[in-house]
Amino acid sequence: MSEPAPYPSARPLHSVLVLLSASVAWGLTWIPLKHFATFGLQGVSVTLVGHGSVGVLALLWLAYRRAAWGRAWRSLVPLATFGGLANLAFASAIVSGDVVRVMVLFYLLPAWGVLGGWLLLRERVDTLRKLTVLGALGGAFLILGGMKVLSQRPSLVDVLSVVSGMALALHNVLFRKLTSLSVPDKVATMFVGCLLWAVPLTLLGVQPLPSAVPTAIWLQLVAFGLVWVFAATVGTLWGVAHMEAGRSSVLIIMELVTAVASASLINGTLLRPIEWLGGVFIVGAAFLEARRPAEP
Repeated sequence: MSEPAPYPSARPLHSVLVLLSASVAWGLTWIPLKHFATFGLQGVSVTLVGHGSVGVLALLWLAYRRAAWGRAWRSLVPLATFGGLANLAFASAIVSGDVVRVMVLFYLLPAWGVLGGWLLLRERVDTLRKLTVLGALGGAFLILGGMKVLSQRPSLVDVLSVVSGMALALHNVLFRKLTSLSVPDKVATMFVGCLLWAVPLTLLGVQPLPSAVPTAIWLQLVAFGLVWVFAATVGTLWGVAHMEAGRSSVLIIMELVTAVASASLINGTLLRPIEWLGGVFIVGAAFLEARRPAEP
């Protein structure tokens, strides 16, 4: 497999701004997800109908494009597997768990992203990159309450949160590595992956579709997938395709800050000083990465 192409340097600020904007959009997805949960829609159903609405269109696109892949089609399988798992686990965790805790555990992602970039893409992990990862993870640790987090027994939601972040980091590294495939094809593959996970789980009765959901709610879920999730995904993956995996993993953590701040505002809860300090660490790490010159 060919080595990743050199990182584009013509418009590095555009990539940063697009990725940060997409991260803010993802940080607010907990609002519609909690809304759908009030009608009995769980993570599998949300993924099947919401993400799956885009997945059906993505299948048509990939069928149209199949002649352009050559032997590279085999690379789409792990890309779809990790991308679909990331979305399914994230939606399931948000719907069932505490927003702040889920988002913080999900955002062990910078560590997975930097590690994956180092192992698979041979990206250089310099002192600044190590500091930004430590800052991001340290901030997440503080938002969770510091040492108190160690006294709580991990739940299924905790596991889903960590799995989602790990799967997304691996997906993003593969997305960056597979230069033989076009960006639209790789984006479409992620949504097809959502169907590959959600359809069997629904048919097996793990989370069957609820029967008493109003038609208007189903239509809202479809619109959520076709507009919100699609736009946020394209923005994220476009940014990922135009910068190092380690850098993008740290910048994406702005999603956590957005989620924590919006949850605090909407739910009427005040952040404690330790949580504010954690937010400062995370924003500082993202700022340092945003200011880093693009590598040649």
